[in-house]
Amino acid sequence: MLKHRGFPGRLPGTDFQFTIRRANKKDGPAKIIRRERYADRKQADRKADEGFMAALWQCFGEEPFERGNLDAGRLSWLFGREVVPAEDPFDPASYDALLRINLKVAEVSFPTVFALDASAIVWDDDDDGDDD
Repeated sequence: MLKHRGFPGRLPGTDFQFTIRRANKKDGPAKIIRRERYADRKQADRKADEGFMAALWQCFGEEPFERGNLDAGRLSWLFGREVVPAEDPFDPASYDALLRINLKVAEVSFPTVFALDASAIVWDDDDDGDDD
């Protein structure tokens, strides 16, 4: 499993996880699924989605990226809309699966992340999910 060095481990000041520390050797990777985002979701959940998208954009931009140690649960909130498969066939239960940002959809969903005057987010240096 590829560990994305420099990718934030969580949303600062919260318990919203962005990465996992180690591969699940017993059951294998959690499957990425498309989770429905309803209008009545909590503000904190929406902020976590926005923070995760900002981290993806800062780290990978428009280039395809390997799932690696990115949290399947957090990816699932964006999957099928802002984050799409970058390969065919796509294995949603593989740490090696390639994904990419669907820029047109992501810009509509998270306009503040992609605004021309958006400032780069400074992530906590001590929590980039790379301790192991």
